[in-house]
Amino acid sequence: MSFSRLFVLFAVLMLCRQQGFAGDIPITFTDSSKLMQVGKWVDLYRDPTNKLTPQEAYRQHFTWSGQDVPNLQITPFTTWARFEIKNETNLPQLFLEIEYPTIDDITLHELLPGDGLRFKSTALGQYKPYRERPYDHQNYIFPLDIGPGEKKMFFLEVRAGEQAQLPMYLGSEAEINKKNTERNFIFGLYLGIILVMLLYNFFIFLTTRDRSYLIYVSYILFVGLTQASQQGYTFRFLWPDSTWLATHDTLLIPIFNGITAAWFIQSFLHTKERYKLGHKILNGVIIAYSLVFIPAFMGKFFVGNMMAQMIAMAASLLAIFVGYKVARGGFTPARYFLVAWTIFLTSVCIFVLRNFNILPYNDFTYYALQIGSAAEVTLLSFALANKINIYRKEKEESQAMALRISQENEQLVREQNVILENKVAERTEALQNSNLELNKALSHLKSAQTQLVESEKMASLGQLTAGIAHEINNPINFVTSNIKPLKLDFEDLRSLLQKYETIRPTDNVAEKLADIEQFKQQIDIDYVHNEIDSLIKGIEDGANRTAEIVKGLRTFSRLDESDLKSVDIHEGINSTMVLLRNNIPKNVTVKYNYGELPKIECYAGKLNQVFLNIINNALNAIKMKPEQGDESLTITTRYFPDEKQVSIGIRDSGIGMTDKVKEKIFEPFFTTKDVGEGTGLGLSIVFSIIEKHHGKILVESEPGKGAEFIIYLPLHVPVGQSQNVTSQMS
Repeated sequence: MSFSRLFVLFAVLMLCRQQGFAGDIPITFTDSSKLMQVGKWVDLYRDPTNKLTPQEAYRQHFTWSGQDVPNLQITPFTTWARFEIKNETNLPQLFLEIEYPTIDDITLHELLPGDGLRFKSTALGQYKPYRERPYDHQNYIFPLDIGPGEKKMFFLEVRAGEQAQLPMYLGSEAEINKKNTERNFIFGLYLGIILVMLLYNFFIFLTTRDRSYLIYVSYILFVGLTQASQQGYTFRFLWPDSTWLATHDTLLIPIFNGITAAWFIQSFLHTKERYKLGHKILNGVIIAYSLVFIPAFMGKFFVGNMMAQMIAMAASLLAIFVGYKVARGGFTPARYFLVAWTIFLTSVCIFVLRNFNILPYNDFTYYALQIGSAAEVTLLSFALANKINIYRKEKEESQAMALRISQENEQLVREQNVILENKVAERTEALQNSNLELNKALSHLKSAQTQLVESEKMASLGQLTAGIAHEINNPINFVTSNIKPLKLDFEDLRSLLQKYETIRPTDNVAEKLADIEQFKQQIDIDYVHNEIDSLIKGIEDGANRTAEIVKGLRTFSRLDESDLKSVDIHEGINSTMVLLRNNIPKNVTVKYNYGELPKIECYAGKLNQVFLNIINNALNAIKMKPEQGDESLTITTRYFPDEKQVSIGIRDSGIGMTDKVKEKIFEPFFTTKDVGEGTGLGLSIVFSIIEKHHGKILVESEPGKGAEFIIYLPLHVPVGQSQNVTSQMS
């Protein structure tokens, strides 16, 4: 055959493939241990009438998608997807997942065997209440009754009022659940970051009454809700019975998100004072977003989505422009804003490019928007916190200037006392006013210090929350994973008992017993007994582990002990280590050299905070070592009966400290961490708590040889001091 004929044949084959014959090649599922992405084997047809039945769609001219994740674009029309699946595994049932939960209406039509075009249809989507789904998940999961060696054809009817894709996965129920469990865990981490930032800024608002923090809290709330709606969690958990909200939340929530973002930018950048034109531009953005409510409530969902996307694109660029203008004016927080907003816009671009199949549909592009929004929220929270430092610096400069003015005034009074006697009273009044301003500045500084102390507490709370969530998730998952096989074993035992119950005196008992014996061998009754014991033991272990974690948390927090009481120091240390277990690197060995200690009088919750801060610093010092080996954390306790005091030593094998650092570690605001990673109040709080217990703390350390903090505490707080300690520590 000549080259020209080969070329013509190849062109004809490619033309046939592009014209829709790819659907004649079935999706062959061969590996039950993996999920199969099947989008590139799908043929598509767009129905401009939105009225086709499956029988009519069967006769239409489909076109091969040619994409791993078919892109349906933004269209008001119905899209039909045709594909055929052949099961070459031993699985009795397969599952098809459409990992795009914001599709409004999606129906799977299964072509039934026999004469005529008969279909079995399963309708899902956000037009139907969540409880009517055959599978409990926000993604669309269809059980497919395709036995081993069988082949069936399916038609997928899809309609969405916004940008839509078809990431289609085929596989076993176990693999589908495994993938979705990972997705849920990562979204849980993202949601945890959002909640921590929300509570952190709301607490600062309650402390400072600064309106910008409240605006930022509302912005964080709608950022989190936007991501939750895009992932389908709002429909699943917040309004599962409201189909109207399910179909409109992906439009309404971003509108509120855009409005609160514009408000926050105005407040954060002080555009009203620093860039009036930018303030008016952002007011225009708010008005534009508000206009999107009109098509949203008129049912023009397609129009509303197009308007929202165009406004979001323009508003994002305008926000960068306004931030740049304010930053050029010398306003330092505007630089934080530009970095955070640029990161967020980068993640949005990745998300959009994925939706248009320019970037591949993978884990990175799937989580890009969550990563970008979490980073943006965190950076902007740091920027808001940095305003406290700015205010403190401004107050210090104002104080220094007032002091200089005061000294100059005093000098003028001395030099001109004779000839300016009549102005003494005026100068004295000026000095008094200056002193009042200095007192106000000092009061503001104390308020800022209080806010930073509370910030340190919130940081510890966030760390404990993450650790407890990780610790308690393992035993709970262990219990959950044992329930299903335990149910199956009980079903086998129930079936066996039912066979015994069917025996009647008039029956052939020997034959019945032989049949029962055969059934025992079939279900392997000995293995069932052993497995039940093993599963119950596993559930018991998981429950005990959960109880241990809860007990450790209760012991650590001492919620029921607000007064001075005698407590076991070892109990407090152990509860702290239970809560910090997730933070201990694998190469670190914890050694306990406990002596025999009597109970001491103290405020247990405050001492637990001391242990938490010191042990956390020790673990951080170990992690900062450039070369990691077999590291250790040693906790030693001793009792000194003559001095009537106890000691607690906490030694680490970390990077150690220089003498210069040791002299300053207990000073407020001193920290060796990078900017934004600490407030420098952790050890200051530790020193304050120990001092108010009438104890002392010593530090022994050399660079490269680790460090040891030794705490000395009396057995009893001196008489007459306990009430004073309580008032100071609260």
